[in-house]
Amino acid sequence: MNAAEVIVRSLEKHGVTCVFGVPGGAIESLNTALYKSSISVIVAKHEEGAAFMADGYARVSGVIAVCCSTAGPGATNMITGIASAFGDSIPVIALTGQVSTSLFGKGAIQEFSVQSFGIVSIFRQITKYSDIIINENKAGEMISRARRLALTGRKGPVHLNLPADIMKRKVTDDSHERCSTTQVLGFDREAVKKAAQLLLGAKRPVIVAGWGTVLSRADKELLELAELLDIPVATSPKAKGILSEVHPLSLGVLGFAGSPVAKEYILKRDVDVLLAVGTSFNEFVTSGWDKRLLPMKSLIHVDIDCNEIGKNYYVHVGIAGDAATVLRELVFEIGRIRKGRRIENTRRKEVEQVRAALLVKTRKQNKALYSPHRLIMDLNEALPKNTLYFADNGNSMAWAIRYLTITEPYSFYVGLGFASMGFAVAAPIGAKLAAGDRPVVALVGDGSFLMNGMEVATAVNYNIPVIWVIMNNAMLGMVYHGRKLAGIPEGIPSGFKPVDHVKLAEALGARGIRITTPGEINRELMDDILAAGVPTVLDVIIDPEEVPPIHSRISSLEKLYT
Repeated sequence: MNAAEVIVRSLEKHGVTCVFGVPGGAIESLNTALYKSSISVIVAKHEEGAAFMADGYARVSGVIAVCCSTAGPGATNMITGIASAFGDSIPVIALTGQVSTSLFGKGAIQEFSVQSFGIVSIFRQITKYSDIIINENKAGEMISRARRLALTGRKGPVHLNLPADIMKRKVTDDSHERCSTTQVLGFDREAVKKAAQLLLGAKRPVIVAGWGTVLSRADKELLELAELLDIPVATSPKAKGILSEVHPLSLGVLGFAGSPVAKEYILKRDVDVLLAVGTSFNEFVTSGWDKRLLPMKSLIHVDIDCNEIGKNYYVHVGIAGDAATVLRELVFEIGRIRKGRRIENTRRKEVEQVRAALLVKTRKQNKALYSPHRLIMDLNEALPKNTLYFADNGNSMAWAIRYLTITEPYSFYVGLGFASMGFAVAAPIGAKLAAGDRPVVALVGDGSFLMNGMEVATAVNYNIPVIWVIMNNAMLGMVYHGRKLAGIPEGIPSGFKPVDHVKLAEALGARGIRITTPGEINRELMDDILAAGVPTVLDVIIDPEEVPPIHSRISSLEKLYT
């Protein structure tokens, strides 16, 4: 076997079933090896789209995903997608082509910088590991190392650069081609005991569940602990739905575009013990590091990355470890101390009182234009409960965070680690391949769709039935409304001429439906779309003047960046 075949064999051996990418001359050996394998290839329209698709696949499946590109611009086109995966700790292997080593420094087509090591250095800033294979006999060892690092500890993307001549050479020693992964499943027993005592002694405790609980698949452990001690739970925007949002102990999302219930219960009442699990307390979850988030007595912080513990708030008890493992141990320790004694269900009653006090009966507005608020409500009612939602960065994300009700864990995804527009246009294509029969819906603004909308043709090419719901207001809505709220003039225009996305969808081979009237999105329409099973674009003309729930973000900008 040659080096490229060794790499593909390793991927195949460890369960990789598809690769997302764009072909090119520098990766023809990889192409040939893939042709001989059982791995299917999804050819994207742009390398950034390929990286986002790999991210979406890994995000939903929980297993590693692979994307590839040719040399030079092919590799640089993937950078934003890989940076997004890095920001959200998603395990993706990026394979990039390179000119032959004999041509380094000569100025070959698509060669990148002096001695062709520049692309490796760039990827080192946005991956857990980036290297170039300069000896064919190291191919097996290096792909194994890349996979191991992607899946070990705090997960994340990795990168290997593949010179064309090295990939063609026969491998004479592949004895190092093996891969073992080690997860951080340990925990500090004494810290767990301290945390258990603090939670048992708390009068008004609360749990903030972050993205780490999603990555750890800790929904059952979180639910068990919350119900065991009757502790209300808020989530970060990325962890929305890890606890059903109709559960009596659910406070909803804390932070950007979050639930008024979470804000009232945590920021305006005397929380004495706060258990934070798998959150870095970043700007989005803390609304610009609001000091009111600090509990009266003790902050317990659990994270797989000890660098995150105490980074933004003083921590009384820090526990480095996997979210599911630590939560499981907390449940065990609390059970050992309590010995069966029951906890009164008083806190869930208080949550219900707060929810009732803040309840605003929402009437379905029948204005001439679709209200984004009503659009989200209509989608919630019309789609099955097991639908997977991808919300793109911008107002579409804000509306979704505030008004979507997620009742099943692992059903809501936003690429907030790097906050790249266009993520939710391409990522759902990879996600749908991992999701099986579950519907996959992308909630995107027209500005985001215009960035990566050509990937609809990718879904058409492989008959991947994603549904894109475009909030069409002919503008970059968050910029427009943010400026209005902050009193900033339109120097760099946020608006643009309207685009007919139905015609665009049809030109790309998808089904396109124009929605102009409130109520057109209903169960009958969505059942018809799901039954058809084809890529579908809903071009929804929304009210451009309805103000999205982004006020906390504007306040943060004014406070932090002036």
